[in-house]
Amino acid sequence: MSLNLEEKKAIVAEVSAQVANAQTMIIAEYRGIEVSQMTQLRAKTRESGIYFRVIKNSLVRRAVVGTPYEELARHMVGPLVYGISADPVAAAKVLHEFSKNNEKFMIKAGVMGGQVMSVDDITALAVLPSRQELLSMLLGTMQAPVTKFVQTLNEVPARFARGLAMVRDNK
Repeated sequence: MSLNLEEKKAIVAEVSAQVANAQTMIIAEYRGIEVSQMTQLRAKTRESGIYFRVIKNSLVRRAVVGTPYEELARHMVGPLVYGISADPVAAAKVLHEFSKNNEKFMIKAGVMGGQVMSVDDITALAVLPSRQELLSMLLGTMQAPVTKFVQTLNEVPARFARGLAMVRDNK
């Protein structure tokens, strides 16, 4: 079913708005994926806050003109799905996880920070801990010296109490 000019303009505007707020954009070829699998992937991307859509390549090329994602246009060939995310890691994680279980779903390229990423770069990005995990690691690291200091201060009266208990037991 062909789109008329107004529908095409609306799609280009929608993608442009998503690209303006995005930190990463990943494209993948979905040739041979079953509808049920694609529905599962759409649900996962929706949960993660990823704009995930199958769009004509020519419309996306128009939407990314003049943006840091313009370099990705040379990879836009064939039946592609686009994952656009404001979280730098979310799109890479979800699409990489799905591609591990489905050999027909192949990640082609991506862009983050104006730099084109290869499949290996996207895989490396996907295995990074999430922002929440990194923040909890940082908090644990910041808490460790304080915790150790309190344990050390607590050890002095605890040793004294254990010493008194030993004296009491001996008498």
